[in-house]
Amino acid sequence: MIKLEKSTRIEWYSFLASMPLIDLGLNHILYGNRLFTDYRIWLVSFPLIWIAGVFTWYAHVLYSHNAQRRFPEISQSTRRIILKCMVNIFVMTPAILLVFILYDRMSILGYRLTTDDLLKGLLVGFAVNLVFSTLWEALYIMEKHKESLGEKELLSQMSLQQEFDVLKSQVNPHFLFNCFNTLSSLIAEDPKKAEVFLDELSKVYRYLLRNNEAGLSTLENEMKFIESYFRLLKTRHGEAVQFQVESDKRYDNYLLPSLSLQLLVENAVKHNVLSKNKPLMIDIFTTAGNKLIVNNNLQRRTIKGPSNKIGLDNIKTKYQILGQNGFHVMEDAKNFTVVLPLIWDNNIEKRWTAAQSSKTNS
Repeated sequence: MIKLEKSTRIEWYSFLASMPLIDLGLNHILYGNRLFTDYRIWLVSFPLIWIAGVFTWYAHVLYSHNAQRRFPEISQSTRRIILKCMVNIFVMTPAILLVFILYDRMSILGYRLTTDDLLKGLLVGFAVNLVFSTLWEALYIMEKHKESLGEKELLSQMSLQQEFDVLKSQVNPHFLFNCFNTLSSLIAEDPKKAEVFLDELSKVYRYLLRNNEAGLSTLENEMKFIESYFRLLKTRHGEAVQFQVESDKRYDNYLLPSLSLQLLVENAVKHNVLSKNKPLMIDIFTTAGNKLIVNNNLQRRTIKGPSNKIGLDNIKTKYQILGQNGFHVMEDAKNFTVVLPLIWDNNIEKRWTAAQSSKTNS
């Protein structure tokens, strides 16, 4: 069973829109002013040329699709266009002369072939095929360009998600490592505190896993998480760490990279001296301009512990991936301050949804 080539909607529309004009033009070449006085032309010649037009149009569809299959890429457009031009000039355009020859041989409605008619027929055939080829080729290139942009966007989303996954994989073991070190110390110093700490740790880490999956988190969720994390630190350090949190409720649904606050607080505790007489003061608050400020007083440790620089670099990289400006680190003799831009962008949420979906499907 022969399977017919399926034409596109635009190919059908272009045929239906142009064929009446082509039919009218060819019949005027064939019969001149008789077109307006002899009703037989409308009853006989118009349907015949319409039928011939259907076959010619379908042949045009076939070779156009074949050229697109042989040279489908935008980079192959030159070869595809050359192939179509060759077919148009040497096959499709001369084919329209068959109409004139058949009309002459069969003497349809008394027609007699002339050289002038042949030249006009060639001109009509060339013009018709040129219009069809140009239109269809332009639409094909536009469609391929759109597909290319879609593929680039998908690759960008997948790359974005992969980079975030790498960053998240850095954070989770780092967080666990520090907590287990703390728990190990507490077991020896105060078993009851260790029990409380372990209970808090299980809650915090469960919350961490749930919110770290998205890559981005609302400020409200980040604040809830950091309060849980504060309780872990208080269990270990007591009054040596003090916290002050103030957040304007209007920023609750703004976004920032997940675990940013935890990383900054962890860094502050790691690199500063903690004591009851000289507590580490950590302030977290929102300001105008969609900013979240994390500030701590500086009392540097004289002996620095090992650092893999995950914290600040991690957050900075996330903002760079998101294409968000405004992340700043400031330091003076007394304070260390980090400015986190809060994000209000529905497109970013859509990008993450698409990236997660593409990752799941792959």
